[in-house]
Amino acid sequence: MLTLCAFIWGTAFIAQSVGGNYAEPLTFNCARSVLATIFLFGCCLLFDKAAGKRFTVLGSDDPIYKERLLKGGITCGLFLSLACFFQQLGIMYTTVGKSGFITALYIILVPVLSYIFYRRSVSLLQGLSVVVAAVGMYFICINEGFSINKGDLYTLICAFCFAAQIIAIENIIKNLDGVRLSLIQFMTCTVVNGVLMFIFETPSMSNIIAGWAPIAYAGIMSSGVAYTLQIVGQKHVSSLVACMLMSLESAFALVSGWLILGQAMSSREIFGCALVFAAITLAQLPEEILGLKKH
Repeated sequence: MLTLCAFIWGTAFIAQSVGGNYAEPLTFNCARSVLATIFLFGCCLLFDKAAGKRFTVLGSDDPIYKERLLKGGITCGLFLSLACFFQQLGIMYTTVGKSGFITALYIILVPVLSYIFYRRSVSLLQGLSVVVAAVGMYFICINEGFSINKGDLYTLICAFCFAAQIIAIENIIKNLDGVRLSLIQFMTCTVVNGVLMFIFETPSMSNIIAGWAPIAYAGIMSSGVAYTLQIVGQKHVSSLVACMLMSLESAFALVSGWLILGQAMSSREIFGCALVFAAITLAQLPEEILGLKKH
């Protein structure tokens, strides 16, 4: 399930790249959020029916629980809206493969930001992974003229936003329904992107209909199906294995961008991607594996 989840997320970069030809970033994200909301609403309905429970959107009559769920979903939705906006904006100016690897840096940024804001300890391997990732990012993003592609910069901002969203979920999710939290999250994304779409863009229903396939893949498969696979899959494996499997999305993005869109990368960029992937893996290894810490 988690490998399939990574595959869907990785290939969704194709949908985002192609979808950018039909809709502007806020319009694209609003449309995919609407589909994700519908899908997750259906999931909640089916799960409650299977459990023999009366269906309610928030899944509880406890006012404190409902308040926590709403506040948590809205908070995560705001971070996710920012992350998706910068990711969609960035992918218009960079390749699918580079976007996948830069986005995946959130795995390294989470422990770093957790240390900065919550003083949570960072392991030696996590510290080393930051150095390796920084070197990898240099080879991916900085060209021979020592300039950075603006698409890569937007995507790096996206990685920070995703890291913030993950930290928010970590602090919110305890004793909450994960699928319903995601539902509120995408409802928030729909509202935020919808309002900003009409203010800053010129949405066209004909363009949205013309680009229905990539929008549907990003909304239903990437946001809806993959998230559900993640929720169910993580119940059966450790968080370490889960993170390693899901980080394969960067490799799937690189391969799919090459096979489907013909987006070739230079040997310099491929070397940088290899370093970033190594850093992502390194950040998730327990220190006991290398004998750096006693059991």
